[in-house]
Amino acid sequence: MSSNFIHTYVSVDCVVFGFDNENRLNILLVLKHRDKAQIEKQRRLPGSLIFSDEDVDDAAQRVLHEITGIKKMVLKQFKCFADPKRASNESDIIWMGEEYKHHIDRIITVAYLSLCRIDQKINSTKYDTVDWFPIDKIPVLPFDHNLIIKESLVEIRKWVQSDFSIIFELLPKKFTIRQLYQLYNDLSERYIDIKNFHKKIASFNYIIPLDEIETNVSHRAARYYKFDPKVYRKGNNKLIK
Repeated sequence: MSSNFIHTYVSVDCVVFGFDNENRLNILLVLKHRDKAQIEKQRRLPGSLIFSDEDVDDAAQRVLHEITGIKKMVLKQFKCFADPKRASNESDIIWMGEEYKHHIDRIITVAYLSLCRIDQKINSTKYDTVDWFPIDKIPVLPFDHNLIIKESLVEIRKWVQSDFSIIFELLPKKFTIRQLYQLYNDLSERYIDIKNFHKKIASFNYIIPLDEIETNVSHRAARYYKFDPKVYRKGNNKLIK
């Protein structure tokens, strides 16, 4: 029987999705400015070791509060990343030593995804820089953070298919059908004809047309809509096919 045990730490990493004014799906990346090695200035997913008295869900909520200032956010645990070599890169080892002041032989992370409206004010208490990055412009990140993001996209697409209402956590409180269409296409990863999409949306009584239209736009002004969660919960709602 092997006794090759090592000192293992557990962390959480959070993939926070947002949807911007240019109708692009984004992910929140963080940065701490240090005066030492340039490698320490790499952007990364927000995360943390869990405290001794924390549940992993509580740790994830703490991380989200530290980066956004928002006390409660939609949160979903989706995978554990435990490859023995996930933190074996020399620059990652240096970063962990600087960040946690401990020698860490191995670190296992529990990954979460969360949703945030980009128009909400971000008020970070931990990081010097917090920026939104379009998913097609994510830089090379430390550890296995690029893999975590890739897996989170698979998970959020499953989530939308099982609960269509979560898509409205990303949209502004009042939105156009074009915005809804673009976001749904990004998340479902399949093309839907916009005319058929309009017809389908018109049949949903939980998407309410408002007496407001866009202003100061170069194209034909579109009507605004809002999502009514109470009506959605009451109805026998089907997914867009």
